[in-house]
Amino acid sequence: MAELTKKERMKILRQDMPVQEAEDRVQNFNEVALGFTLELAQREAERCLQCKEPKCMEGCPVEVTIPEFVAAVRDGDLDKAVQIMKDKNNLPAICGRVCPQEVQCEALCILGKKGEPVAIGRIERFVGDFELAHNTFAITKGPSTGKKVAIVGSGPSSLTCAVDLGRMGHDVTIFESLHIPGGVLVYGIPEFRLPKAVIRAEIETAAKALGIQILANHVIGRTLTISELAAQYDAIFLGTGAGLPMFMRIPGINLNGVMSANEFLTRVNLMRGYQFPEFDTPVKVGRKVAVIGAGNVAMDSARCALRLQSLRSKANGGQSGDEVHIVYRRSPAEVPARLEEVHHAKEEGVIFDFLTNPVEIIADGKGGIGAIRCIRMELGEPDQSGRRSPVPIKGSEFEMEVDQVIMALGTSPNPLVFINADGLERSRHGTVVADQQTGRTTMKGVWAGGDVVTGAATVISAMGAGKRAAADIDSCLKGESQW
Repeated sequence: MAELTKKERMKILRQDMPVQEAEDRVQNFNEVALGFTLELAQREAERCLQCKEPKCMEGCPVEVTIPEFVAAVRDGDLDKAVQIMKDKNNLPAICGRVCPQEVQCEALCILGKKGEPVAIGRIERFVGDFELAHNTFAITKGPSTGKKVAIVGSGPSSLTCAVDLGRMGHDVTIFESLHIPGGVLVYGIPEFRLPKAVIRAEIETAAKALGIQILANHVIGRTLTISELAAQYDAIFLGTGAGLPMFMRIPGINLNGVMSANEFLTRVNLMRGYQFPEFDTPVKVGRKVAVIGAGNVAMDSARCALRLQSLRSKANGGQSGDEVHIVYRRSPAEVPARLEEVHHAKEEGVIFDFLTNPVEIIADGKGGIGAIRCIRMELGEPDQSGRRSPVPIKGSEFEMEVDQVIMALGTSPNPLVFINADGLERSRHGTVVADQQTGRTTMKGVWAGGDVVTGAATVISAMGAGKRAAADIDSCLKGESQW
């Protein structure tokens, strides 16, 4: 087949990924996006211009050689595509589903200057899924160094660091506080966006090949302290994330029916609330739910609540009147969630209340919530983030009838892990102070990366931090650089 010219490539439309119809998917927790077929993946890969100086790679935190793996897909050499991908990215099936490629690699794609960029993330997911189905990439452990590394946490930064260190020949042990490894990937992201089977397969394949030991139900700061780990291991990597939720300081915040998005999503994900009614998990979901915030976690919470309402309605013979609201104090232009997630939420029936801010949660007189009192907002001058600051409109207060409030306002690192960690400096926000390039902390022999350093961020940025830390840990353990 003759190779297409640049003009011919630019005429190919961006390929849509098949998805469940909104009216169907709102009644189940099955994956919404169904993935590319080989034909769709190759057609999308044909769009890549194979630039001599590819800008897309500059937007990838783990430095995947994007044009090379895309070209391999285009040519039908999927084994080669997997090899290229996994040389840099240990979790492509996960990243292809949840990473915000639209503001990273795809944002820098030359095609996007005049049209739509190459769907790099969708092709990445296709390659990751192909590898999980066919096991074409053999992860191998390097010659043993005799060095032992403790990894605290099992989220994306920790998993990346652990796999890279295992491939470098170090003996790695992961300490996970919950009963299932995966960190935020398993407790924070719904089944319909990231199936548990995908996470489990990615982790188990790597752990088995590299001899990585995973110790669940180990709460560092309680079961063991960082100082105790330091006495047993040659190096420590902290990838504990930012799992401590934030709440508004308004009247009524302690009423029954107010919960954090962390708690709600953990109940849905790890207590198998998504299997209702087959698995009867105590997950409270009201008839009228208000989710405060508009980030990805807020979208996940709202969409989970909507599904649980639908499943409950179906089990009860079709009750009506259920609602889920996103209450956000800024305008649609300031929404921090991925556009795709906002689009899906709107399709599914989530109601968006923009320029609205809760000022009080009102009791119903029966031990629960009856309403939230809100005030209308307008946008003023930009704040430090560059977004226009919302300003209350006097006299615009109103009440919204709700019986459940889910706070999705951000998180910070849990201080429990830092007990008996003398010398480990933290910022005023509770995050660990660490070098952005190496992950080195102020405590000798301890590295850190991901949300525990940056605050809540993306999966792929956390993976990049884990990768950089692994390289520096390896260099120190092998005596190639000094602490």
